[in-house]
Amino acid sequence: MASKLIMIVEDSPTDRKIAETVCSENGYRIITVTEGDKVLSTAIEKKPDLILLDVILPNKNGFQVCRQLKTNNETKEIKVIIVSSKDQPSDKFWGMKQGADDYITKPYSENDLIAAIRKNI
Repeated sequence: MASKLIMIVEDSPTDRKIAETVCSENGYRIITVTEGDKVLSTAIEKKPDLILLDVILPNKNGFQVCRQLKTNNETKEIKVIIVSSKDQPSDKFWGMKQGADDYITKPYSENDLIAAIRKNI
């Protein structure tokens, strides 16, 4: 059985590398996107099993991207975990309101990230 494909949407090279390392070391295939306006087209083309989505992104923020993914017939079933340094209860509430399946805050532990991924795929 092929390993699950995770799309990492993160513009910070450091945060992206951490997520890439955690995912690949745990047997997941990965693709990365660094700009909010490229997520939908990439998701339609690559069909990831799950998207790790930052909120603060160039061109379109993660909340907008999540709403776009969850209202598109080709991507609405893809699980989305928002991964953000925005840690206020209102941020989490808003992320879930946009359709996110989960919300974890940075900095996160490897165990927290893997637990959220496994819970959602």
